[in-house]
Amino acid sequence: MTIYLDNNATTALAPEVREAMLPCLFGDYANPSSPHSAGMAARRLVSDARAQVAALIGAKPADVMFTGSATEATHAAILGALRSLEETDHTRDHILTTAVEHPATLALFDDLRNQGWRVSVLPVNADGLPSLVDLGALVSERTALVSMMWANNETGVLMPVAGASAIAHAHGALFHTDAVQAAGRVAVECGIADYLTLSAHKMHGPKGVGALYLRKGAPFRPLVHGHQERRRHGGTENVPGIVGFGAAASLAALWLDEAGLLGFLRDRLESGVLARWPGALVNGGGAARLPNTSNIRFADGQGRPADGEELLTRLDRAGIAVSMGAACSSGANGGGGNEPSHVLTAMGLSGAAAASSLRFSLSRYSTAAEIDAVLSELPALHARLVAA
Repeated sequence: MTIYLDNNATTALAPEVREAMLPCLFGDYANPSSPHSAGMAARRLVSDARAQVAALIGAKPADVMFTGSATEATHAAILGALRSLEETDHTRDHILTTAVEHPATLALFDDLRNQGWRVSVLPVNADGLPSLVDLGALVSERTALVSMMWANNETGVLMPVAGASAIAHAHGALFHTDAVQAAGRVAVECGIADYLTLSAHKMHGPKGVGALYLRKGAPFRPLVHGHQERRRHGGTENVPGIVGFGAAASLAALWLDEAGLLGFLRDRLESGVLARWPGALVNGGGAARLPNTSNIRFADGQGRPADGEELLTRLDRAGIAVSMGAACSSGANGGGGNEPSHVLTAMGLSGAAAASSLRFSLSRYSTAAEIDAVLSELPALHARLVAA
């Protein structure tokens, strides 16, 4: 049986979520836009799920719209905001993000730069944190939008989103946050943001469904036109996925009380690795982090950066699933970590040091026995690496 410690890539579908989705696959399968009773029943299921997702972040149900993924939600938020502003305020031509955002978000900002937007990218310190002083120096009355993730997907570092939002709003700029990794693991309140992105499959829900919180009155133009989602996002709703998202959000709200146990297991893993592997270090260990995430860089027998791909492969052969960073970026090259993590290099690590790092991400289903099994593999793994 695999010990699965790659939960920042995706999580297992919770049994309760599966049970909530099954009726939508076999019975309540109608189109929620249809006027007949079966369609209205499907519409009620979507409405109930919307309320469940909204409750997780303290939002009103009407302010939550569903999308096909978190990437789609982020693109809808940023492009929807900027397109709306282009029509009403031609003085704002500047947008700002950080160097450690999700690859899909950074790719969007690269494209916007090519379209003529001025894009500023905040650097981060050795723990992966941007400076609010630097942010304050870059934001101006010409800034349209600031986008900063709530928690980093590779290191788990919690970003200063409340302070960043306050600075953006003080200059009349809008604020977007990617809360995909944070929601369900730490308390997330929508009140600081104009736009907030969520994903079901990071909280034991199904893949293929995301959500966007839109503050009432925030500028927005649809990315996909149609009458669905209050004309904010066209396309027939994925009713089973949305229902699963709602069930997962309700479970996540209940499981927030277990964050302390998750943090205990993460700390047990880290302390055990550092005790068993000479020269190992925790990336971002000096910052507040998600309770489930640990990014550790490993050294070889001479104190040099170890070969992270070899470590990952050897752990996989031992039945332990971890990763070298964001699943979407590592998978782009056929599943290998050919490019060093942009997050770790932004934190000042060399390419070799970044490539020696592995991400361990736990879930509420992780156990102390699994952590101990991982730790029991390390001495022999270290010995083989040194001998090689």
